[in-house]
Amino acid sequence: MSKSFKTFLKHTAKDYHNHSINPPVVRASTIIFKSMQEIRKMQRKAIKDPTGGHFDYARAGTSTTYVLQKILTELEECYHVFVAPSGMASIFLAIISVVRPGDEIIISDPVYSPTRILTQDFLKEFNIKTNIYNPYDLKTLEENITNKTKLIYVENPGSNSFEFQDLGKIISIAKKNKILTAMDNTWATPYYFKPIKFGFDMAIVSATKYYSGHSDVMGGSLAVNKKVFDRVKISEKIIGLRLGPDDAYLITRGLRTLDVRLDRHSENAQKIAKFLSTYKNIELLYPYKKNSLNYKMWKKYYSGASGLIGLKIKSNNVNSVRKFVNSLKLFGYGYSWGGFESLVLHQELRETGKRKFMNVTKNQHLVRLHIGLEDPKDLIDDLKQALNKLK
Repeated sequence: MSKSFKTFLKHTAKDYHNHSINPPVVRASTIIFKSMQEIRKMQRKAIKDPTGGHFDYARAGTSTTYVLQKILTELEECYHVFVAPSGMASIFLAIISVVRPGDEIIISDPVYSPTRILTQDFLKEFNIKTNIYNPYDLKTLEENITNKTKLIYVENPGSNSFEFQDLGKIISIAKKNKILTAMDNTWATPYYFKPIKFGFDMAIVSATKYYSGHSDVMGGSLAVNKKVFDRVKISEKIIGLRLGPDDAYLITRGLRTLDVRLDRHSENAQKIAKFLSTYKNIELLYPYKKNSLNYKMWKKYYSGASGLIGLKIKSNNVNSVRKFVNSLKLFGYGYSWGGFESLVLHQELRETGKRKFMNVTKNQHLVRLHIGLEDPKDLIDDLKQALNKLK
C-alpha cells in the first residue's frame, strides 16, 4: 500500500468513467459480450490473470464486487480476497477449500459457536475430524497434531471469552509441521492486525461488522496467500459463494470511514473499560490490565483494540445480572456487533458452544458489550445506573 491506510480508504475506487466518487452498482446474471471471440478473449485473460476481475458469468462477480475485492486486497496486504454472503460463508469457504474426508482440523477452544458446530458436528459427517486446543496452553495444540492434520484454525481474540493467543508461536508450530493456517480476524480487522502479512495462509473478516459499520448488510471476506489461492478459487466457483453487488456497494461505502469509526470505537471502549475496572465484582475481558497475559499478547501483535468488550461478572444472583442488562437504555439488545450503535448481550454458556477449556465458575456470568459511537459519558452514565441492580 503506497499511501497510508487512512488516505487509501478515502481515495481508492473512484469511478472517473461515470464521474462518480463511488463505483456504480452493477447487477447482472449474464455478462454480455459483442461476439464469441470477445468471450474467448475474456476467458483467456481470466486464465492468465485469475485475480484480475475478468468475468464471463456473474457467479464469479461483477465490477462492483471486484472493486471491493481490490480494496480489501490492499488493506490485507495479501495475494487476493474473496467476498462471500456472510462471515460464516467465508469461514466455510476457507475450511472446505483445504480439507477432505479423512483429514483433521485443529481449532482454538473459543471459536465462534457456529464455527464449532461446522467443524465438530457438520464436517464430522464427512469423515473430517476436529480437535481442540487450549488458547493459553499451546502444548495442547502440538499434542493434537497428526499426519492427518491439514489446518489449524484460530479465532483471536476468542469469541465471547476474549483470549489473546501467542500468534507467533502458532505460526511457528504450523510451519514446522507444514500445516495450513486460518484466522478469524473480525475483532481487529486489518486496521489493527494483518494475518496474511504476519504468516497465516487465510484470514476471515465478517464484513457484516466493522466493514459495513451500519448494521444493515451481511457479508464476509476471505484473504489468502498465493499458496492456497487456486484451491479456494476452485471451491468458490463450484460452490457459488458470491456476495451480491448491492451488499458489495454498501460494504465499499462503509469502508471509507472504517479508520474513523474504529478509532472512535476504540477510544470509547477504553473509557468504558477504565470506568468498569473500578468495580471489584467485574473482570474485564479486554486488553486493559497491563500486567495480564491478554494485554501482553495483544500488545505484542496488535496496533489497536476495537470496541467489543467482554465482562465476567461475579454474582450469586443471576437475576440481578439480567436486571443490570435489561436496565440499560442506550444499549440495544441483539446479536452481531460492529455497527454505530452500542449493544449488549447476556451470554448464556450454551451460546459459547461446547467449550473444553473456558474457566467460568457457577457464580460468574458473561456479558458482552459492543461500544458504539455515542458520547462515552452518556454510555458511562447509563452503565452506572444499571450496575446498581447488581447484587
